[in-house]
Amino acid sequence: MNDVAQADLPPVDVSAFDVKQLLRLIPHRYPFMLLDRMVDVRYGHSATGIKNVTVNEPFFQGHFPGHPVMPGVLIVESMAQTAAALVISGMGEDAGSPIVYFMSIENTKFRKPVTPGDQLRLELVKDRKRGNVWRFNGTARVDGVVVAEASITAMIMDEVKPV
Repeated sequence: MNDVAQADLPPVDVSAFDVKQLLRLIPHRYPFMLLDRMVDVRYGHSATGIKNVTVNEPFFQGHFPGHPVMPGVLIVESMAQTAAALVISGMGEDAGSPIVYFMSIENTKFRKPVTPGDQLRLELVKDRKRGNVWRFNGTARVDGVVVAEASITAMIMDEVKPV
């Protein structure tokens, strides 16, 4: 969102969601919850997810021993979780507990490795919405430097009951 002038953005609806609020919005849990908080939430428009990357992440044991690098697919998953929390947070209490499914990932680029100690800032902006299908453009940054980009399309489904 650094590319968009602040004056062109809608007002912030929620300044921040902490992890407890995120756990109410999306069904992900350890070890697959890849968000620590969300800031600058603009319902139906944009939000920034924050993921603090630590050496204790389970994937670092095998990716790669002696040279830990966060897998790109998990960076994209972090973007998707940010988008899902944004969509669900804007639906209100009457929506129940909908679930968001990936439909496509396009134009994905990985620019720099993400390593322990980094803080990922996942900037998601709605590109379009048609019915229950949403498309977002995402940019992941560390210290203001772009580390990954992707366009994500997802479908919002009614609440799915656990088996």
